[in-house]
Amino acid sequence: MKLIVGLGNPGPEYDGTRHNVGFAVLDSLARRFAPGTIAKSKFSGSTLEADIGGEKTLLLKPLTFMNRSGQSVGEAVRFYKVEPREDLLIIVDDLALPCGSIRLRPEGSAGGHNGLQDVEEKLGTSEYGRLRIGIDGRGDIPQSAYVLGKFRPDQRTLVDHALADAVDAAAHWAVHGMTGAMNTFNSRKDSA
Repeated sequence: MKLIVGLGNPGPEYDGTRHNVGFAVLDSLARRFAPGTIAKSKFSGSTLEADIGGEKTLLLKPLTFMNRSGQSVGEAVRFYKVEPREDLLIIVDDLALPCGSIRLRPEGSAGGHNGLQDVEEKLGTSEYGRLRIGIDGRGDIPQSAYVLGKFRPDQRTLVDHALADAVDAAAHWAVHGMTGAMNTFNSRKDSA
């Protein structure tokens, strides 16, 4: 079982915010690989089972709010006995990357991201795949206001391309693993 998790905050007031790009990617994966499937409430989140290139994959949107995402991820990892380093991919926003870019890594630090920090605490490791989607730096705007804000018009086209790339990258990861996905998507000019 592969586990792809998109981080975000539940509720319509957070739709389209920078912090919810993980949810947006999961929604697109669901439309592509599990059309018409009804999401289930499980693991303190919303789940769908999908077949991605012959790989049985659980798509998970934690509904615990961003800073408690690890609770949901931990429940799913333990239930399916998922090996985080090989079979877990977390999709998340990243202030350190330019808007329109994506970056895959097999491990790393939380980088100040509360969702990733909670996942690492609950899993007891930072060795799990992550797909970061650039949302630009916040400038003088307070961090919480920036990440919970909507994309500016000049960012919207860039992020739409990044979300499409992220869907393709997550699907590629499920079938070909992290090295194959990194070689394909991290080398793209727009993912620098």
